[in-house]
Amino acid sequence: MSNSYSTYLIIVLFNLFFTTKIYPQEINIKEGGEAEIFITSQSTNQLLEYSGKRIFKPLEQPDEFFPTIMIDANKKFQVIEGFGGAFTDAASITFAKLPKKSQEKILKACFSPLHGNGYTLCRTTIHSSDYSDEMYTYAEVADDEELKHFTIEHDLKYRIPFIKRAQEVSGGNIKFLASPWSPPAWMKTNGSMLEGGKLLKKYNQTWANYFMKYIKSYENEGIPIWALTVQNEPMATQVWESCVYTAEEEKNFVRDYLGPTLLKNGLNHIKIIIWDHNRGIMYQRAKVAYDDPEAYKYIWGTAFHWYTSETYDNVRMVHDAWPDKKLLFTESGMDGSWSDANNLARNMIKDFNNWTNGWIFWNLLLDQNRGPRHKGGKAPGEFSSIITANTVTGEVDFNPPHYVFGHFSRFIKPGARRIACTSNNDNFIATSFINLDGKVAVVIQNLKDKEQDIRLWSDGMGIEFNCPASAIVTLTL
Repeated sequence: MSNSYSTYLIIVLFNLFFTTKIYPQEINIKEGGEAEIFITSQSTNQLLEYSGKRIFKPLEQPDEFFPTIMIDANKKFQVIEGFGGAFTDAASITFAKLPKKSQEKILKACFSPLHGNGYTLCRTTIHSSDYSDEMYTYAEVADDEELKHFTIEHDLKYRIPFIKRAQEVSGGNIKFLASPWSPPAWMKTNGSMLEGGKLLKKYNQTWANYFMKYIKSYENEGIPIWALTVQNEPMATQVWESCVYTAEEEKNFVRDYLGPTLLKNGLNHIKIIIWDHNRGIMYQRAKVAYDDPEAYKYIWGTAFHWYTSETYDNVRMVHDAWPDKKLLFTESGMDGSWSDANNLARNMIKDFNNWTNGWIFWNLLLDQNRGPRHKGGKAPGEFSSIITANTVTGEVDFNPPHYVFGHFSRFIKPGARRIACTSNNDNFIATSFINLDGKVAVVIQNLKDKEQDIRLWSDGMGIEFNCPASAIVTLTL
């Protein structure tokens, strides 16, 4: 048995073990029980800082005037798949150029389950994207319908080594989602990977086989693919790699080619996820696919991004209409600022409160020029990332969104379930989860630029603490 396959089996068994535990049937917060508090706030210069404990005291019921977050750990909702970022070429190349000390610092901060953000759900691209230093595919020979020349050799230089280092630090507990930005140019109507275009119908089966070969090639490297999205942003014609699908075209490709091809090749455990674009028309896109019984049986869920709008009701509507299908947030480009950190917290809280099962931001890190990129993008200094690393000096900057993301990923583990959580005050929003070990995590955001006293209440018990201006707070019980 090869070392790569042995590693794959260990990862599968590890994930199986940690997703079959039984949730506690009832959680009772008693007088004298403790809540630990962690705070991030620009106003107090705190970055995911431990801020001590509070002791629960009897409080018969909350009132309508004192700001209060109320939880009920016995009312459970969706299961959480995980949190993480994207292993793009840009992130992988930047990582490779850093000194070992800086690399270790990044790996620990992102993937350590004990000392970092503990990422467990990450995205990667199928060949190149806009965040690659060059445009490439795994099938460069034109009209190679049988994919005889298919190879992932390009990824062996930067991306796969980065992923393997992350797997080691995480203890093998990362699930991988893969997304294509465009089929090879020779498979498309416009003869280019750029500027949109469509997949030629005569290459539908070849493209489905391409997905299959990609999955098997990565498995041979000890990297099991957990899920696929059919196409990144299928409504966007971009100056970089892009490909347009109507809802009908995407549904037909899944129903007639991708789903059957994975099934035929023993890969029906791979989750197929549709849409992978913005919230605005996600219900209408999902309806086309889910209303077709043959397509429906192959699809695990719907993926979405945060650009153009914050129409969270659309996320909930997809769940309400098809409650057995999952919802996954898969991309959020950000500039590393405090403003984006606050946007991140708000989006995550509201997405989870509307039935989202996991959350993946975009590039794990970028270099000092906010790249590398081969096409498109803003000028250096205009667009950053959650982590910025200088490949000249070796310095690494963990920007505010990194700490805000940690308020969720460090305390809400795969297999956790969202529990009832409400606020009596428009200045505060919150979400809450119970982990498989019975530990409860509550994430609260102060939407106002002023400090305020606030309570957490559950079943006749309460604590009170001061929440800094525009803070993100995690409490663990």
